Amino acid sequence: MEARTSPKPPQALVVGGFGLGQSAAFASSFYLMGVLGDAIGRDLDLSTTFVFAMVSLSLAVPALIAPRVARRIDRHGGKQVLLASHVALAAGLVLVGFARDGLGLAVGMAVIGFGQALGLSPTPFAILVSLYGEAARRPITAVALIGGLGSVVGWPLTGWLAEQVGWRGTHFVWAAAQILVCLPLTAWVCPRTPGHGPRPDAAHAPVRWDRPMAQLAVLFACAWFVSTCMSAHLPRLLAAFGLSPHAATAAAGLMGIAAVTVRFLEFTVLRRLPPLATTRLATLMHPTGTAALLIFGGPAGAVMAMGQGAGNGMLTVAKGVLPLSLYGPANYAYRSALIGRPALFAQIFGPAVFAVALERSASLAILGTSALCLVMFAMTFGLIRRPQVSPEPVIA
Repeated sequence: MEARTSPKPPQALVVGGFGLGQSAAFASSFYLMGVLGDAIGRDLDLSTTFVFAMVSLSLAVPALIAPRVARRIDRHGGKQVLLASHVALAAGLVLVGFARDGLGLAVGMAVIGFGQALGLSPTPFAILVSLYGEAARRPITAVALIGGLGSVVGWPLTGWLAEQVGWRGTHFVWAAAQILVCLPLTAWVCPRTPGHGPRPDAAHAPVRWDRPMAQLAVLFACAWFVSTCMSAHLPRLLAAFGLSPHAATAAAGLMGIAAVTVRFLEFTVLRRLPPLATTRLATLMHPTGTAALLIFGGPAGAVMAMGQGAGNGMLTVAKGVLPLSLYGPANYAYRSALIGRPALFAQIFGPAVFAVALERSASLAILGTSALCLVMFAMTFGLIRRPQVSPEPVIA
């Protein structure tokens, strides 16, 4: 039996609520250790390597369970999953805040990873597709735009909180924000979307891998690998090309600003372009920054950061929009999860692999990530909308 759909609130209210929830979710999970990791390691007498290995642990959880979460969203709707994500994130933050050793930190980070699997971008994107169908591109872009503030605002806010109440208190404040702000906000703005039950029908045929799905999987796996490499190492990379540590950090900060700016442009000026065209453009942003960095050295560090940020900002939107534009809304959450699963595994290993490459040669390291971007560019060709077909064997 299908769940009833509750009356739709105004689209601006849904988008604003989802966007603020995403900003808080990213700030209190994905970007948290970038500010607090060193202090946690010192207080718990843990190496920096171990602390950031726990970040990889939190990223591994979504990689393992994302398809199951997505299948539940397709069958039963996404509101309860999104509500549960706030509770899980709060629980994980509290566990980290009370951690006294590496085991406590590991358990807390694993629970945070579970919250990420339930509530980061794919879940609100799937709800928007359920609400607006083929017209979901613009609301998805808007949610990604507001959610991008998770780094632009979240990093300095987390740093300020750490100065005021310490790293443990910062975790407790973010946990309180999840329960007292994000949970009621989601309950208010998110309508109950229809599920489609456990039985596939003609409109929701089982999903099978085909060539376009494989191309998208390769594209986003490369994109997320490069993104995590740059998020972890961009200041060090720019310093290797001659910038002072302060100048390198300042230039790297432009990455987040560029990501938010290009999402705003896609929401306004670029929204009439086909999503495949903007995706193709996005894949060339990082190589353009690389060329400037190799030719002009450190002074082009800002160009490198803005190129990476702009490309990644557009690709985040593309990950939500391309499966919709190519396959339509049927089985959107599950198909997107299958396409995105290799990307989730790739981002786990990106920082460690790039660190090794950077120690050997900064130029070769950045040429390697640019080569992956050219692979992404190649994967954008031959993608055409697939007709809805009769049911075929389901992917386990």
